[in-house]
Amino acid sequence: MPVKNLRQRKIELRAKYKKLRERFPEDKKAECDKKIAERLFELSEYKNAETLFAFVSKGIEINTEPIIMNALNSGKRVAVPLCDPETTTIEFYFINGFSDLKKGFYGLLEPDVLKCEKAETADIMIVPGLVFDRQGYRLGFGKGYYDRYISKYKGVTIGICYSACIENELPLGYYDKPIDMVITDKYTLK
Repeated sequence: MPVKNLRQRKIELRAKYKKLRERFPEDKKAECDKKIAERLFELSEYKNAETLFAFVSKGIEINTEPIIMNALNSGKRVAVPLCDPETTTIEFYFINGFSDLKKGFYGLLEPDVLKCEKAETADIMIVPGLVFDRQGYRLGFGKGYYDRYISKYKGVTIGICYSACIENELPLGYYDKPIDMVITDKYTLK
């Protein structure tokens, strides 16, 4: 597929799934978020992890607050990303709770680097995405932060997504890499 068509197709898919997520009733979203978290907590990869990278959710994303709190309460070390808009890269910093966060770029809650220690690696990474496919490829919000980070990450990658946001196959670019598994409210893809 020519690059122009690939880019256009990704733009169309992002618009479709943003609209779908924006229309989710709040009670259905909360129910699906809870099921996704419960499925994650049952994974041996999660149970055995001592450290994890997570993201602090916003708006139409799966609510990660219960995931972060469960991990912290289970004695795991949790690191969340800090975005660098100039280089479109992320670095992760360990947090002890939500009081270690402050409003950052894109209005996201990010670690306060004056309070937090930089994390070099983690056993698992919880990966956001607007839509995933059955092979583990993802389509994010289009800035490429996670794509760049995942390309060099050595731990287990776990995407979290609504079952309504799973495609059979996504259009792929040269730099797209699959993640290890995707957890939805109805099933887990490995």
